[in-house]
Amino acid sequence: MTKTLVETKPKYRYLVLHVLCWAVVIIAPLFFHSSEDSWPMVWNRYARSLGGTLSCMLVFYLNYMWIVPRYMLKKKDWKRFVLINLFVLVLAVFFVDLWRWMCHQLLPDLINVTQNTFRKKPPRASGYFYLVVWNILCIALAVAVRMYQRWQHLEEARKEAETARAEAELSNLRNQLNPHFLLNTLNNIYALIAFDQDKAQTAVGELSKLLRHVLYENQQDYVPLFKEADFMRNYIELMKIRVTDNVKIEDNINVQPNDSTPVAPLIFISLIENAFKHGISPQGKGDIKINLSQTNGDIICEIHNSYYPKRENDKSGSGIGLEQVSRRLELMYPGRYTWEKGITEDGTEYFSKITLNTKES
Repeated sequence: MTKTLVETKPKYRYLVLHVLCWAVVIIAPLFFHSSEDSWPMVWNRYARSLGGTLSCMLVFYLNYMWIVPRYMLKKKDWKRFVLINLFVLVLAVFFVDLWRWMCHQLLPDLINVTQNTFRKKPPRASGYFYLVVWNILCIALAVAVRMYQRWQHLEEARKEAETARAEAELSNLRNQLNPHFLLNTLNNIYALIAFDQDKAQTAVGELSKLLRHVLYENQQDYVPLFKEADFMRNYIELMKIRVTDNVKIEDNINVQPNDSTPVAPLIFISLIENAFKHGISPQGKGDIKINLSQTNGDIICEIHNSYYPKRENDKSGSGIGLEQVSRRLELMYPGRYTWEKGITEDGTEYFSKITLNTKES
């Protein structure tokens, strides 16, 4: 039903536009006459001149409804397009002559014969020339209108296809993110089991809380910022369980408890995963700083961590996390985000800062 309404509105709009335009063209001549003319004389002159307007309508709609769509847009048969329009022009001239003859037969000539305003003979060559020129302009107008409508329909179809593709890709990214997040977290718990089973049990309990958010909230396009902030806090607490006291972790989640600013779910989690993956040395040392804030409609997530490149024998994760972040940002915040990231000149620290503008333009 919705699709039918969407398709009907443009057709209705075009119909109203056509009626209004032709109403102006048909009625306008009534307002251009001498003040000395009586209304019977005005109506007489108007009726006789109406044939030219009707011939323009005939030529326009034959092209608009049939000739242009069939022979220009569909078959691209230019030869038939020209030949048929030549026949239509002859038909239009014949129609105008027939109209003039009918007017002379049916309407009383109220104008003084000495004025010689109306002639019972066909118009001169110049009259035919102007008639043909106006009808050619009507053909050109029909072509222009049809070409514009076709371009508009193609553009709408392209946008719909892009939207469908983006939604499918975004859904696929969300489906990939769940197992990716779970894989990395299970790897962390697996590492805990080897040296501290109590912490591993605690980690499993924390993981169950996180999975609720991942399984339910991640199915939505956007979630309230305070829920995402709570998820980030829980995840950081989970990660703290597996690190030693030699790792300095500073987290400042500066978000109000009731902040309902919409944000894409799990958009920052891969950055935090990356910080814990590369921010801790094999000797168990490192510095990690995580900040999340919301100011004037901008959500800012900034992370700094010690830089220890991933070892070749480290199989935790497949490196798709940051690629997902980049693609999701392009799909969900096109033109409304900045991402600054890199390694400091001395090669000891990695930084990443994402700023999201949540005010849609």
